[in-house]
Amino acid sequence: MRAELQFTIEAWLERLWRHAAPSIPEWLPMRYIEWLPLAYEVAARFQAPGGRSNIYLVLLDYSERRDGPHGVYVGMSHYAPAQRFDQHKAGIRAAGCVLKRGIEVLTGPTLHLQHIRRTEAARIEERLAAALRGEGLMVQGGH
Repeated sequence: MRAELQFTIEAWLERLWRHAAPSIPEWLPMRYIEWLPLAYEVAARFQAPGGRSNIYLVLLDYSERRDGPHGVYVGMSHYAPAQRFDQHKAGIRAAGCVLKRGIEVLTGPTLHLQHIRRTEAARIEERLAAALRGEGLMVQGGH
């Protein structure tokens, strides 16, 4: 009975995603993250003028640890966040934590930190990581 119910739910979810996927915005995370509103609040404290660099956040899987199921990687690149995440996962100039634990890009909190000057991006990357750490999140990156 239980396995049958699970199969039914999975079939309905698959059907839902097949029809709804094009309408789901890129910035919407695919799982519930308790601290996501906090990440939005902290990232909103930063602003920067135009340029070519992007700040991005990657959700990390720490489900085997007792500190919490998720962490976050803070990065900077001239590539689009999704493209840079794909590079990490392919092992191209990859941060080990993203290669091993990266789940998805959290685009929403840093939408306003795209196409900024490289010097500002480097400064914001470091300060954003420190601010998220200061709020109690498990943070990697942010050099």
